[in-house]
Amino acid sequence: MSKEIVPNGNDVRDVSIDEDEIEDLNDGLTAAELFEDVEGLTYNDFLILPGFIDFTADEVNLTSKLTRKICLSAPFVSSPMDTVTESEMAISMALCGGIGIIHHNCTPEFQATEVNKVKKYKHGFIRDPYVLGPNHKVSDVFVAKKAHGFTGIPITENARLGGRLIGIVTSRDIDFMKDGLMDCPLSQVMTKLGDLVVAPAGIGLAGANEILQKSKKGKLPIVNDKGELVALIARTDLKKSRNYPHASKDANKQLLVGAAIGTRPDDMNRLDLLVHAGIDVVVLDSSQGNSVFQIDIIRRIKQKYPKLEIVAGNVVTAAQAKNLIRAGADALRVGMGSGSICITQEVMAVGRPQGTAVYKVAKYARKYGVPVIADGGIQNVGHIIKALAIGASTVMMGSLLEIGRASCRERV
Repeated sequence: MSKEIVPNGNDVRDVSIDEDEIEDLNDGLTAAELFEDVEGLTYNDFLILPGFIDFTADEVNLTSKLTRKICLSAPFVSSPMDTVTESEMAISMALCGGIGIIHHNCTPEFQATEVNKVKKYKHGFIRDPYVLGPNHKVSDVFVAKKAHGFTGIPITENARLGGRLIGIVTSRDIDFMKDGLMDCPLSQVMTKLGDLVVAPAGIGLAGANEILQKSKKGKLPIVNDKGELVALIARTDLKKSRNYPHASKDANKQLLVGAAIGTRPDDMNRLDLLVHAGIDVVVLDSSQGNSVFQIDIIRRIKQKYPKLEIVAGNVVTAAQAKNLIRAGADALRVGMGSGSICITQEVMAVGRPQGTAVYKVAKYARKYGVPVIADGGIQNVGHIIKALAIGASTVMMGSLLEIGRASCRERV
């Protein structure tokens, strides 16, 4: 005799089930049965049978592992396509609990700048604020605004963090300045120290927030007992933290961001710039990840940057996954020929239906604690659910996000 939980109005009661009925009730397949019995399935080849709901929507926890050490509040990753992920999309993804991977179809300098824009989009204390000196010109502030998207810049005696704070320049100081005054030194236009509200080093975020609210200022410089600038807090950052409680952030409360590189020798030089800009994870971008080139660069990265998380791939078989996991991969991208612009199956005649690929690789990688990213073939929300249900920790999306307003595609 077995039991089944069934709803009865607002109550839930146990109903006894004869053993003879169990076979009749098991009219579906487990994932193991489904994917072992057929050669290959896409997301469109199966559906998930409904079950019994005993929880509310607000009890659902979407926290998922991107890599061995990085967790996301939402299992969503934007693809490193040049029509999809630059800084704007990466910021949007991180604010919503996911992460964006900056594409590498650009110069290393441009890619590093895009990463830096995401890391500068702070929540809380800005530990490395952009700083100018009194002899810099008004034009330098506009250059900084174009590059970084803000104008609230502290001024120190030596134009460096750690220098003695003497003032700050905000948009209120320069918004209506005439073109002929672009060469005016900042010492003549800045809001001087005597008119600033500052906070002592060691103050907590709650205390800093209270000072900002009372002062009605937009920026709050943090100084030590020598008057030297050690950090900065922006009112807009506190509002972001309130409006996006599930944002993906690092230990310094900066948004998480990743970047893609190739496997050529000069990609290590690109990686140096990206690490300096602050990437949290690097994605090795290759349609066929199981190669001596990718294994070699994984080992080189781990030797030079042992704390940097690496997403390797792409793979579609357990044998491919084995080699990359042994080399030191912290996560795997799964998919070959299933993406909207991928032609590997048509041109090279290799690949695997995405459903089967995700299930098989995830089953193997799970033994080693390596998360799997389902990359490609996500055409709708239902496909996201299926990918997660058969073993993926996160899903990587390209064309599904490309139509979004945060996409970096040029609009006519």
